[in-house]
Amino acid sequence: MAGEAKKKTAHFVLVHGACHGAWTWFKLKPLLESAGHRVTAVDLAASGINCKAIQQVPTFRDYTDPLLHALSLVDEKVIVVGHSLGGMNCALAMEIFPEKIAAAVFLSAFMPDTLHSPSFVLDQYCARAPAGAWLDTEFAPASSSQPDFMTMYFGPEFLCSKLYQLCSKEV
Repeated sequence: MAGEAKKKTAHFVLVHGACHGAWTWFKLKPLLESAGHRVTAVDLAASGINCKAIQQVPTFRDYTDPLLHALSLVDEKVIVVGHSLGGMNCALAMEIFPEKIAAAVFLSAFMPDTLHSPSFVLDQYCARAPAGAWLDTEFAPASSSQPDFMTMYFGPEFLCSKLYQLCSKEV
């Protein structure tokens, strides 16, 4: 109709947090799509259904590659949304593709500053976490050939009491 304002839509790129995958956006993605928005939910390397083994992901840049690849393919400005550790991936993407980012949303996310190295915020978080805060989370070297490269696995107690304590049982 001639008098109707055109509905403005956006392309959202959703980035999950540590030890998760694109599946974490299963409730938000259809809501945004039903409002007419385009939505891309990425699985970072060795996460979700991404087939890379963790040993094939030695750097943060390697971990972020699926997001960077997705952004390299878009021909429009997008809104990146990062949750938890995904905020760090969004920050890297913003640095590499500033011309492709319309806005960034840091949803309960780590956000680096411009004064320190990107890992500073993570180092501060870990240094300030009280003893025992990680509960049954397991930290282990990725392999004997890479003893400084650590992997992390959230245990059931950590998941139930720290991450999903407000979710319904089916989640």
